[in-house]
Amino acid sequence: MQTQENVIEIRNLSKVYRDFWGRKKVQAVKSLSLDVKRGEVFGLLGPNGSGKTTTIKMLLGLLFPTSGEISILGKKASDVAKNERIGYLPEESYLYRFLNADETLDFYGRLFNMSAQERNQRADELIKLVGLDQARRRQLKEYSKGMTRRIGLAQALINNPDLVVLDEPTSGLDPIGTREMKDLILKLRDEGKTVLLCSHQLADVQDVSDRIAVMFQGELKVMGSVEELLELREETEIRTGNLSEEGIAEIRAVLKKHGMPDPSIQKPRADLEELFLKTVRESGERPGRRFTAEEMAATQPAAEADASKK
Repeated sequence: MQTQENVIEIRNLSKVYRDFWGRKKVQAVKSLSLDVKRGEVFGLLGPNGSGKTTTIKMLLGLLFPTSGEISILGKKASDVAKNERIGYLPEESYLYRFLNADETLDFYGRLFNMSAQERNQRADELIKLVGLDQARRRQLKEYSKGMTRRIGLAQALINNPDLVVLDEPTSGLDPIGTREMKDLILKLRDEGKTVLLCSHQLADVQDVSDRIAVMFQGELKVMGSVEELLELREETEIRTGNLSEEGIAEIRAVLKKHGMPDPSIQKPRADLEELFLKTVRESGERPGRRFTAEEMAATQPAAEADASKK
């Protein structure tokens, strides 16, 4: 995080949807207040109907709040000039299906008054970045959902935005595409961009977010750094290299001496994503070979695994 300057400031934000007669139908957002700082990945979480999408639409000026204040990039949410510095990937990408990837990015580049040379250069960079170089000449109607998410992300980045808003960015992506999407989000953060991320994939949000907020029925329930919120303060974890049974017995004796009579000492487990990615990587290097469980046993050091996620 490069600076403590707030890119987004929300104060007492509320949104009430009314019926045809003006009667209150549902309150989607209730007195929401939060800040998103420059250069961080901020995860906005909550079940369906919690008010996440409504909040995003009010930030972008697509909906007007019933009450409260929003400041985004130093401007009011209703100021359309701010959108030149924002990239937005909606939950469902609205793209012209008869265009190919190059034509799609050229079209959106024109909306930002980019020169032809700049549009071509930026489109080529982004198509390669999201892994669609081999499908750039195909019409979008031939794309899978995962490929559509990729070109949607490229469209969101065409104007080199300062703030990137991603709504369910990994929807429809396979594990490899999901890992690449998370790596790209971290790269955007490293470049000094601010990322607001909404997703139902909690593990994905945990992997890339600096801070998270959880909403429920329109209200903010909890907000803080990932480390602060997920830390198990009543437990201590020790990770070492492979130990013999004798070494484990000695450690048990030491822990028992310190009042821990029944510690849990076991081999750590990789998650399924790590196993999948390792299998694909090894298969690419040694095609035609089938691997045993012993061969695919996780050997990645804990520090390396953590570094690959952060």
